[in-house]
Amino acid sequence: MNTTNTDINMHEEIQGADLSVPAPLQEPLRQYYFLKRARAWTAEKEEELGRPLTCHVTTFGCQMNARDSEKLLGILKEAGYEETDSEEADFVIYNTCTVRENANLRVYGRLGVLHGYKKKNPHMKIALCGCMMQEPDVVEKLKKSYSFVDLIFGTHNIFKFAELLAAMQESDRTIIDIWKDTDQIVEDLPVERKYPFKSGVNIMFGCNNFCSYCIVPYVRGRERSREPEEILKEIRHLVDDGVKEVMLLGQNVNSYGKNLDTPMSFAGLLREAVKIDGLERIRFMTSHPKDLSDDLIRVMAESEKICRHLHLPLQSGSSRILKIMNRRYTKEQYLALAERIRAAVPDIALTTDIIVGFPGETEEDFQETLDVVRRVRYDSAFTFIYSKRTGTPAAAMEDQVPEDVVKDRFDRLLKEVQEISKEMAERFTGSCQSVLVEEKNSQMEGYVTGRLSNNHVVHFCAPESLIGQIVNVRLDECRGFYYMGSLLDGPDTPV
Repeated sequence: MNTTNTDINMHEEIQGADLSVPAPLQEPLRQYYFLKRARAWTAEKEEELGRPLTCHVTTFGCQMNARDSEKLLGILKEAGYEETDSEEADFVIYNTCTVRENANLRVYGRLGVLHGYKKKNPHMKIALCGCMMQEPDVVEKLKKSYSFVDLIFGTHNIFKFAELLAAMQESDRTIIDIWKDTDQIVEDLPVERKYPFKSGVNIMFGCNNFCSYCIVPYVRGRERSREPEEILKEIRHLVDDGVKEVMLLGQNVNSYGKNLDTPMSFAGLLREAVKIDGLERIRFMTSHPKDLSDDLIRVMAESEKICRHLHLPLQSGSSRILKIMNRRYTKEQYLALAERIRAAVPDIALTTDIIVGFPGETEEDFQETLDVVRRVRYDSAFTFIYSKRTGTPAAAMEDQVPEDVVKDRFDRLLKEVQEISKEMAERFTGSCQSVLVEEKNSQMEGYVTGRLSNNHVVHFCAPESLIGQIVNVRLDECRGFYYMGSLLDGPDTPV
């Protein structure tokens, strides 16, 4: 990655922190102070051991967590750790998800493995953060049964990681710091991106929707939006650092800006983002149907920079079930919205989430879902079998659907979705599309893998030197969920 003026200034601020005085109260200067302190501890430990200290970050869950993990890794590297692919590292942190209870079980299982590593390496430190840590029962269980964990914090104070890291390094007891909520957003902290050519950008945090099956508002807190100029400044910084594509992230990007002192709509933010020179692609997720405005549809239709892909979760096609889910739209409203989107952006790829077997779902309700799938014709769909999530209203609902009935409906839905998705993908066969080359293909020698504006994947023969570039590719053959293509010369042709 390139080193920008912003990076240089941040590094100078960290180096210039005066550790002989108490830590400043102002952010992010306070975190810079603790970063320098953590780095001094790391250097001392390296000298003692005669080797560098290593770190490993494991991410569970969504794109929001993936972006948070890039921030965690950025701070660890600034604190003097070297990243490793192995969990047998000196510092391991799990950034957890708690949308489904089996995600919690995966973490507990992995912690048992880490305990074994820690017994072999007495210098090893283990940290847990993220949504799972916002559940009081989880923290109590960790304190009781997983006392070898050194650091526990949640979603609201991730910006405090440098401070918590320094406290953990200097202590022989478990550090636990869980906030119930926050209105703080701290800018200008280190980030280590996974890809040099694309990046997520948080535009807001939290969720106000309280869908009856979802734990997210309870663990992520209320919606709070970043100031638009801070977002645009971050995007410009990323473009200066070689980024061609950004994904704007929020639990519900369509409600962006409502709580700002000077409110701004998500459509308004997009209009400003597309003006940034050098930025070639803009993605975003997730969009709640109840808040998707006609103005946003217009912006998507007007700008070639905005990718031709929209993730629009349906969850159920039954208006009765949608009401119990607290989704705040009807089947008819959703269908009308999808029709307006397709009319304005004919080549758009629409994807969705669908839950099968929600409490009280009848065969008639399920048929309503199938009807929406057939009428909207999604390019792909993430289909889920409903599972109780402790702490949500739906978990206490009566009339839970029998497991065999749910399995039968899920299989029927999956078959329908896959057939339609294949038909939708085939409509692009033979066309020339612009493709962002993302990685070397691990299965086929001499091939690379790229992504179209509409989020479809294509494999084609090309040199690795093109990774990070946008090139023209002819889609020769559709193989269901991906294409085989041929590299072409000439100007980019947007999807």
